[in-house]
Amino acid sequence: MGKKKRRWPKILGITLLVIVLLIAAIAVAGYFYIRSLLGGGAPEVNVTSDGSAIVTITGGQISGGTDNGVYTFLGVPYAEAKERFKPASEVTPWNGVRECVEYGAISPQSSFFGGSDGQDNNCQNLNIWTPALGDGGKRPVLVWFHGGGLTSGSANDAQTNGRNLAEKENVVVVTVNHRLGVLGYLDLSAYGEEYAESGNVGVLDMVASLEWVRDNIAAFGGDPDNVTIFGQSGGGAKVLALMTTPRAKGLFHRAINESGATVVLGPIFATKEETSRVTELTMQNLGITDVSALQTIDFERLNSVSSAAINQVAAEFNKPGALGTGNTFEWMPVVDGDVIPTHPLTENGFAEAGFDVPLLIGTNLNEWAFGFGINANMTDDDVLIQLRNTYGDSAEAVFEAFRAAYPNIPSVNALYVDRYLRPPILEITRHKAMQGGAPVYSYVMTYGNPSSVHGTEIPLVFANSTGAMNDKMSRIWAQFARTGDPGWEAYTIDSGATMILDEADRLAYHHDSELMALVGGN
Repeated sequence: MGKKKRRWPKILGITLLVIVLLIAAIAVAGYFYIRSLLGGGAPEVNVTSDGSAIVTITGGQISGGTDNGVYTFLGVPYAEAKERFKPASEVTPWNGVRECVEYGAISPQSSFFGGSDGQDNNCQNLNIWTPALGDGGKRPVLVWFHGGGLTSGSANDAQTNGRNLAEKENVVVVTVNHRLGVLGYLDLSAYGEEYAESGNVGVLDMVASLEWVRDNIAAFGGDPDNVTIFGQSGGGAKVLALMTTPRAKGLFHRAINESGATVVLGPIFATKEETSRVTELTMQNLGITDVSALQTIDFERLNSVSSAAINQVAAEFNKPGALGTGNTFEWMPVVDGDVIPTHPLTENGFAEAGFDVPLLIGTNLNEWAFGFGINANMTDDDVLIQLRNTYGDSAEAVFEAFRAAYPNIPSVNALYVDRYLRPPILEITRHKAMQGGAPVYSYVMTYGNPSSVHGTEIPLVFANSTGAMNDKMSRIWAQFARTGDPGWEAYTIDSGATMILDEADRLAYHHDSELMALVGGN
């Protein structure tokens, strides 16, 4: 009998774990489903080879094509990763003209949501869309770093096809592939000098792409002295990493972070203690002591074993869950004192490398709602009943704070207002303002409520949707890239100036401070 009694906690624990994983899988699947719907008018790549689209770049000559009049180059190599866990080198020069009209390889994925085609450690390639070639146009350059955390996703996404944005705003658009997950962030520095930077080779890939842009973008009609980096979700965290590493200083001049921070990724990165433990467990569970064996070990096995190590480290170091529950640790840059000298947020400001870089940063109102179960016709009384289920005695205060923050938004949104990304994004905004360097501009996008979910802004920013918001969002992002000013008052600690982006914009001041104090992090 005693043995049977002891089994119940274990069985219960396993059952709860399965339920949690199932819920998480449904939520993430829902995100990708809704995300695909949001792509709406996102155009598929339709490139026609053009014999006049020949450009000389680092490595040799390439030929591209046109997509309804916009010059398009796909899968352009910017560096070459000859080995795992080591910084990429310059590309090996080629003879003749290299055709670049098809997407290149993407990084092996640490998540099953990332896709499976064309994956390779040597995934250092980028895509370019431009209205003209070699005309000395000095157009603003927007360099996109994709989302998917730092474990999945790619630059080869229909939503981020840069054709429409390049044409509409007369800019050059670049999207970048780079190493992710275990191949980008496994810290092997304890195993020899040749692996000293292994914990940050994903970041170094991105730096290499910006070096390539500096050296080559003028031939594509772009201005190497006016480069804006931008990214959403995990891509926003990558923007923060590039604002933190001295290796990227001077390679870009403005930055945009769209919904790119959680409590465990963005404001802070990994510590050497944490990443060393991940590596120790990975090597131990693979049953190897010779680090060179990692060069040839099957990726799926490496990924599986290292992911288990990540989960164990989350528990050992009691890392808070990204969405408010459990423990979470993610692949991310490591604060090594060199490539990443500090966390993005310092005690009284922001990383020194980002001092001179204007930052546009914000979130969407309903980041994690995904449109499921939302009844836009709910009465205020119905909303209050559901708020009491979540906030108990604070429900009325939450309701009133929401109405004060968003007087023009239906009350039902109070049930789904984002409380996981907005607080860390606000913290980043405040710290950037505290730094006293280049300005920071804050926004919250409420368009589409009650479905202004994670990623809603992406097709709008890339001009791959329709309607007034499509024109507005792409115009604002291009204006910021052109001038460093999106068209509204900069955020300061005193003012808390934030633009509420919708069909009718509204500049507000500390508009959701009380609301976030009530719901943030709960």
